[in-house]
Amino acid sequence: MKPVLIKQTGADGLSITWDDHHISPLTFKLLRDECPCAECKGETVLLHSYQPQAQVHRPGRYELKSLQQVGSYAIQITWGDGHATGLYSWQYLRGLCACNECRMNKPSS
Repeated sequence: MKPVLIKQTGADGLSITWDDHHISPLTFKLLRDECPCAECKGETVLLHSYQPQAQVHRPGRYELKSLQQVGSYAIQITWGDGHATGLYSWQYLRGLCACNECRMNKPSS
């Protein structure tokens, strides 16, 4: 499964059209809040580099600055707050899709 088209849809999201013709609408808020990098997922604790501090959200957190393809498997997003370490694999992005069809097909927790 690979995207055939990724395009910005308005000021707050993008859509991905997949090679199976499925379209995944994704908001910038969802993408930023679900950033897969180690820092955002809390894995810095495992690396002993975590320093407790209040979660401060800098301006531009949900502002898309750029999007680049990484190889043939992912995209990297640069956000308005300077964050750019997350690599969003195709599989990860497809899993974020919350359209009605995908919600109905996701296993219950």
